[in-house]
Amino acid sequence: MSDVIALVFDFDDTLAPDSTSGFLADIGVDIGDFWSRRVGPLLSEQDWDPVPAYLYCMIELSKSRRHGLITRERLTEWGARLPLHEGVESFFGRLRALVREKHPRVQLEFYLITSGIGDVVRSTPIAKEFTDIWASEFIYDEQGGIHFPRRIVSFTDKTRYLFHIQKGIVGTSSRNKPFEVNRKVPEDKLRVPFEQMIFVGDGYTDIPCFSLIRKSGGVAFGVWNPKHREMRSRAWGFIQEGRVSNLNQARYGEDAELYQWLEEAVESLAGRIALQARIYRG
Repeated sequence: MSDVIALVFDFDDTLAPDSTSGFLADIGVDIGDFWSRRVGPLLSEQDWDPVPAYLYCMIELSKSRRHGLITRERLTEWGARLPLHEGVESFFGRLRALVREKHPRVQLEFYLITSGIGDVVRSTPIAKEFTDIWASEFIYDEQGGIHFPRRIVSFTDKTRYLFHIQKGIVGTSSRNKPFEVNRKVPEDKLRVPFEQMIFVGDGYTDIPCFSLIRKSGGVAFGVWNPKHREMRSRAWGFIQEGRVSNLNQARYGEDAELYQWLEEAVESLAGRIALQARIYRG
């Protein structure tokens, strides 16, 4: 019987404003032009997947050197100072303290699954809070510029990493084992069953995770960036389609409604796990 709860997050517009747009704006790129005139035609005219399309356009932008090479150093430097949503830096500790106080035998872990850029998100002040992070990744050329995607995380790719969490294939020991996630694990040996996962996301690439978690008895929260009210309509669609359990502004302060719902979900799940453990022990 597992005593672990996994709280799994998307990153862009879930925990922070869009980090890729923020980086591009920071180096002087017209982000409206980038998304509409560079990425847009690849989607509408050439049927590209959105994630490799934006990674490719960033590589082409770097090669043009119009805004300088896009290097690992520039990406990590941006990650270290990009803005986060209200309350994000402190809410991990608050939730851990809640579980430790009320259900000390239950373990709360945090994970990040994002279509954003790994070198950015792993450089943020909150990266240390996550047991594991999966993101899109670049390789770099001899001059240090981004050269080719070595990992693309998009749509159903995200669900692959939920199975990693479920089976305990996480951390550095799981690297370089791309097929390990396919191994069959008995139900009673799963490290984190899906019904003990909570997923928080905001966008279309999160829909497969929303669906899998909800169908499997877990909890899915939809969020929208309060600084971009136009995103609320998209997020409302997730409620109408039954993909999420709740919908809130992406605020994580102690008094924020989203945080209070997350606290309630974690405490309820931890209580259920603790009760099952007592019954199991007899």
